[in-house]
Amino acid sequence: MAVARPKHLTLILAREFASSLATPMLIADERGVLVFYNDAVAEIVGRPFAETGEILLDGWMATFEPRALEPDPTGDERRPTQIAFQDRRAAHRRFRVISIDGVERQVALTAFPLFAHADEFVGIVAIFWRE
Repeated sequence: MAVARPKHLTLILAREFASSLATPMLIADERGVLVFYNDAVAEIVGRPFAETGEILLDGWMATFEPRALEPDPTGDERRPTQIAFQDRRAAHRRFRVISIDGVERQVALTAFPLFAHADEFVGIVAIFWRE
C-alpha cells in the first residue's frame, strides 16, 4: 500500500482557490501527478475528480485525445502542461478534446509553473478556456 505524501502548502492553497472558481482549473505536483481539478473541469472532461483521483497528468490528459487546432509556429508540439513542467514557463494552446462522454469540445489551455520560492518548483496550474 502506497503512503500518501504530504502536500506542499502552496498546492493546498491552490486547491482551495481552484475549488472556489467557476473557471476550469487543475493542479499537478512537482512529480507530474494530478492532485486536483475543480467541478468546472469535470464538466469539460465528463468525470469529477473524486472518481479520477490522483494520477499522472500526462496519462490523464492523453485519454482525451488532445489535438492542436493549429500547428505551433515554433515547431514545439508539446502540450502547455509539459512546457510548464519542463521549461518552467507559461504556455498556451488551443485543442480539440474528446471527453469521457464522447463529446468533442474545443478548449484553450494555459499552464504555468508554481513556485513556493524563486528556486522551489512545487507543480503547475492549468486553466481551461471553453471555445
